[in-house]
Amino acid sequence: MAARIRLKRIGRKGQPAYRIVVLDGRTPRDTKVVADLGYYNPRTDPASFEIDPEATLNWLQEGAKATATVRSIISKAGIFASWHNKNKQDTGKSTTEEDSLQEESPVAAEE
Repeated sequence: MAARIRLKRIGRKGQPAYRIVVLDGRTPRDTKVVADLGYYNPRTDPASFEIDPEATLNWLQEGAKATATVRSIISKAGIFASWHNKNKQDTGKSTTEEDSLQEESPVAAEE
């Protein structure tokens, strides 16, 4: 299944609110959900959202792709950073090791 993390519209006409959900990527926007991860309300100032970080990380590790808007919400919540760091740890390199490698690079020294 090609899972997608996307927004599902709820609310009245002219008053949108959204749920952050996991759906099969081939289904329409407002179909049955696989998992409900949180909500997003663009009508507040600033826009409010709440998202379950553990469930979101789990779905991202399983290979679910996030839409552009959901990707933005996830990054504001700090989940993408923790997912990125976790992927770095799984490969054996930490971000500090990569930074030190970039600093020692002869190409960077020439510039």
